[in-house]
Order: sequence, then structure tokens, then C-alpha cells
Amino acid sequence: MVAGVRYVFKKRIILGTISLDLFAVLLGGAVALLPVYANDILHVGAKGLGYLRAAPAVGATLMAVLIANRPPMKKAGQLMFASVAVFGTATILFGISKNFYFTLVCLFFLGCADMVSVIIRGVLVQIATPPAMRGRVSAVNFIFIGASNELGEFESGITAAWFGAVWAVVLGGIGTLAVVASWWRLFPEIRKIEKLDEAL
Repeated sequence: MVAGVRYVFKKRIILGTISLDLFAVLLGGAVALLPVYANDILHVGAKGLGYLRAAPAVGATLMAVLIANRPPMKKAGQLMFASVAVFGTATILFGISKNFYFTLVCLFFLGCADMVSVIIRGVLVQIATPPAMRGRVSAVNFIFIGASNELGEFESGITAAWFGAVWAVVLGGIGTLAVVASWWRLFPEIRKIEKLDEAL
């Protein structure tokens, strides 16, 4: 485990890629508040909550199928930043929406954007890591992913208790965009990646 962590911190492309996802999901993990939106804001009940929970998964699934049937990505680094920015923007729009159908659209595109960043991050981490370290680095990556999802839900619950559900979601989306802007400057080597195999 220590060897994996040390390698991640030495390899800036991997560190930037993993930490971008960690902080973006940590701040933008607003889907934990969907029950509040379904019950108190959109007034669509349990059936509506089911649709709200399904929307990001539908978007992610369709995006995965689309990417699988297209040629390899160009400007993969910039595309990853753009997808996380779309994730943050969709989160903000979801937060301020009072219309059930518009909220579904926001969550659909949130799922699409998340799938793009997940695919690029997964490929980058695998390609940029030598075979001898791949298992350990993948383990660190999984820990980061799991931590970001769980801590993101915790953060959303805490900020909702402090500021209300709407502001919790909106501030989380704004925080995600701030992370994208910061990482764009802190990790120029990521945004310069044209093809994924250039991360080697």
C-alpha cells in the first residue's frame, strides 16, 4: 500500500487525475440529496425519486456505449477537464431546478459527463503505470474513488443541514468548477495529453 501511494505522489499525471476525481466528486456528490428534492422541492414522491436516481445511470450507460463505438479520443486530457466541468455545471443546474423534467435532463448529462471522466481516468491510470506497480496503484485509485463517493455524501448532508439542500448542491457544483480551474493550472501535463497512450 505504501509503495502504491509513494508511486502515485511521484507520478504527477496519476496524482492529478486521481485527485481531480476525488475532490470533484467530494464537492459535487449531490445525488445523496435526491430524496429531499423528490419529496420537498419537486414533490414527485417515491416514483419520481426512482426516475431521478435512474437518470444519471441512463446517461452514463449511453455515453459508455457511444465511446465504445467511436475511434480513440483526441485531446483526452482537455476532454477530461471539460467533462468534470460539465459535471459541476450540471450539478449547479440540478440544484436550482424546480422542474422535474429539467432536473432529469441535468442528471442525465451529469451521468454522461461522469462516465467520460471515469473512462479517461481509468485508462490513464492503467497506461501511465508500469506492470509491476499496476495492482498497487489501482488499489490506491479504488480507495480514492470509494472515499470520494462516501465523503461526498457526508459533505452534502452536512452542508444541507447548515445551508439547506439547494445551497448545498449549488455550492458543491461551484466547488467542483473551482477544482477544475485549479487543477488546470496545477497539472499542465494532463491537459497537454493528446492521446491516452501519451501518458506513458
